Amino acid sequence: MAIEIFRRKEQKYLITTKQYKQLVQLISPNMRPDKYGIDGRYTVTSLYFESDDHKIYFETKNKLKYRQKLRLRIYDNTDINGTAFFEVKQKHKKVVNKRRMLLPLSEAYRYIERQDPCIDNYEGSNLQVLREIDYFRNLYRLEPEMIVSYDRHALHCITDPDLRITFDFNLRCRNNDLSLENGPYGAYFIDPDLVVLEVKVNDSVPLWLTRILQQLNCEQRSASKFCTSLELLKSNTIPNHVVKENVTVGAM
Repeated sequence: MAIEIFRRKEQKYLITTKQYKQLVQLISPNMRPDKYGIDGRYTVTSLYFESDDHKIYFETKNKLKYRQKLRLRIYDNTDINGTAFFEVKQKHKKVVNKRRMLLPLSEAYRYIERQDPCIDNYEGSNLQVLREIDYFRNLYRLEPEMIVSYDRHALHCITDPDLRITFDFNLRCRNNDLSLENGPYGAYFIDPDLVVLEVKVNDSVPLWLTRILQQLNCEQRSASKFCTSLELLKSNTIPNHVVKENVTVGAM
């Protein structure tokens, strides 16, 4: 029975492509490419869920101590019969917990369309996770909202398997076509000259990495993919008093 459970701390940065190239060069003696993709490079495409009154958006925007998201994710080019990952991402303060299950993309769509009310009749790696997904979805009245995609460069520490660094580029979103198998395309919601950097650890960021980040003037900055995408796609439904994300090079 396949089930994946993650618990870790994440530090987010918004850096320029120039800083990215310098950072990769400086950390290369301590890091290796992620085992997935080609040299740690692959594409992530996610279908996010939201309620009519934007509960998920406002929980994230207001930085509630406990908040969660629901998404269906594929990697690289996946057809309707390929593998997808259904995932609940929960965040309490700075600690991220993820519970996810593997299932065919076609089966995920069958669940989303509520073709069978009985969870036990769906095919997946762990139906207990699907029950949790279903409870969350019904509680918040969540339905498919938008697709977010980006290209990722992922690295693992050679000496510390708990340290992982990811760089996300070409961040795009769309809500006119919610079929994941149609690929990663859409409107840019973060300046193409910016890169979302995430440092993922179990405990604390090692001193050698902290010093390199300081050396390159990489400042921690939260850049929520979910909020920034929704603000672009649903600008007419976001109240005017809400301060929207400024994710351009000029804002750095």
